Amino acid sequence: MKTYSAREADITRRWLVVDAEGKTLGRLAAQVASVLKGKHKPIYTPHMDTGDHVIVINAEKVRLTGTKPEKKTYFHHTLYPGGATVTRLSDLLSKHPERVIMKAVKGMMPKNRLGNAMIRKLKVYAGPEHPHSAQMPEVWNLEA
Repeated sequence: MKTYSAREADITRRWLVVDAEGKTLGRLAAQVASVLKGKHKPIYTPHMDTGDHVIVINAEKVRLTGTKPEKKTYFHHTLYPGGATVTRLSDLLSKHPERVIMKAVKGMMPKNRLGNAMIRKLKVYAGPEHPHSAQMPEVWNLEA
């Protein structure tokens, strides 16, 4: 038996729309990361980008459980003295809700050039509208 390896000609990319309203942040991010990698396809090959494009709408209505809005923080340092910034999840969700989903999904992607190429296929919007209607995206219902 031979191991299957996808070729560039075998890969067909679809556009999928996911509504984040009422979905838990971690479960949503895990399923979106899986689709971006292409693990839902039978032609999945770990060293190639076989995934689909994903559009996430209603990012501002994502659900957070427990005390995460108050206790979860994002740390960033500019590498200059005194350049540390700590941002609470609730502050980031109120100002830039699309960044919350982007950070959650990016943390589940490979940390290399392939992961960077995969994360470029993710588009996140705070509201219900998106400018990708020309790509004729399919509505994708996540598993519970």
